[in-house]
Amino acid sequence: MGTSPSTPTDTSLLKVLGNWDALALGFGAMIGFGWVVLTGGWIAEAGTMGATLAMVTGGVIMAVVGLTYAELTAAMPKAGGEHNFLLRGMGPRWSFIGSWAITGGYVTIVAFEAVALPRTALYLFPNLNQVPLWEIAGSQVHLTWALVGAVAAVVITGVNILGVKLAGVAQTFVVLLLMIIGLMLIFGSFTGGSTENMEPFFTGGMGGYFAVLVVVPFLFVGFDVIPQSAEEVNIPPRQIGRLVVIAVILATIWYVMTVLTTSSAMPSAEIAQADIATADAMGALFGTDVMAKVLIAGGIAGILTSWNSLLLGASRLMYSMARSGMLPGWFGKLHPKYRTPTNSLLFIGGLSFLAPFFGEAMLVWLVDSGAPSIVIAYLLVAVVFIILRRKEPAMDRPLRVGGAGNGGIIIGVAAVVLCVGLLSLYLPGMPAALTPPPWILFGLWWVLGLFFLFRIPTGIRPGADAEEDLLARLGQKNSRS
Repeated sequence: MGTSPSTPTDTSLLKVLGNWDALALGFGAMIGFGWVVLTGGWIAEAGTMGATLAMVTGGVIMAVVGLTYAELTAAMPKAGGEHNFLLRGMGPRWSFIGSWAITGGYVTIVAFEAVALPRTALYLFPNLNQVPLWEIAGSQVHLTWALVGAVAAVVITGVNILGVKLAGVAQTFVVLLLMIIGLMLIFGSFTGGSTENMEPFFTGGMGGYFAVLVVVPFLFVGFDVIPQSAEEVNIPPRQIGRLVVIAVILATIWYVMTVLTTSSAMPSAEIAQADIATADAMGALFGTDVMAKVLIAGGIAGILTSWNSLLLGASRLMYSMARSGMLPGWFGKLHPKYRTPTNSLLFIGGLSFLAPFFGEAMLVWLVDSGAPSIVIAYLLVAVVFIILRRKEPAMDRPLRVGGAGNGGIIIGVAAVVLCVGLLSLYLPGMPAALTPPPWILFGLWWVLGLFFLFRIPTGIRPGADAEEDLLARLGQKNSRS
């Protein structure tokens, strides 16, 4: 396939999302499945207050990065987010690297949710494992188990193809369900919890703290789905930028709430032994296993919100890259009626369909392989934020973070430093050094990316016309070939 862009003249993305739709997409993307299954581990590794401190630190880091996104999204409210920011400030090749990085992060989490769903369903239906297929990394894969994730992949992909408004309505409904379960956790903690259960407040020292901090990119990825859907949001650009930061603050509150309520429910020794600590905590707070199953329903809601949002975000990124000629035009095709990027959705949906057939071992691999790519994208956005402040001081910025002086530059530099610090934690010898399987998945994604990167012409200057210049250069190249 060539890299000629798909530029339909009679179709465009529909502006049908409102304030609540956009906020539900960003917040729902961040609140996936991690809060259900990982909270017990956080408390065991760092203690109640150590885990809380790590979550607050993570929220601050993501809020600083989110501020750079907020300004750039308000200035360039086009589908693709990072893709457009980097084209404007650093040129086509850097734009591709940033876009490919965040797309890789999104795709790994979409696939993660497809594996997490049957994992959660097994808690509700202990006899789900029927018809053994094969074993991967010590994990036995059963047909019935895998089909739960595969069928869900078909349904969620179908909902997204049928229109972004339908996806937005479904997202809002499921986020409301999450909110109700969160309020129930808080109520249960006040009525049935104990501060004595929350001890020890700190365990593991700095090692425990960093062990929790390193999951931050995975937990908070998703606020940047709001920029991806900017062309489909029917609200002022300034407000789109604000929603990015609001979504990060809400997610921070959610994760802190989960740690505090779970730790108040049971002694730390019981939490460490629990299969799904948050669900067992809910059951303990209310004195019935029924409430544990209610929380699992919340976990399923989290899976669906994150899956839906990140599928939407990844498909818009691939659509934007195809529209710029960076990916084959096939990825830029819009549905003639619903005006959704059908082929991009089918491609990502197909990967999520296959993921459950690789078993539970894929859960950890997917989380670990996607996190470095996510941080690379955040780092590049922070860098381009500084570049555009320097190169284009007069650029129209409906939302200007840090005021009129150098406050914005300070925020940008802080975002760069924090992202470099996060990225370093994944390297060999560091607290979150990745094992070989995630590095293999990471490497495969970037080897595929290099194939497309080197097809992008060099010498195209960054700026407002970079996309048009790239399309013109590709057009000349195709006409000669």
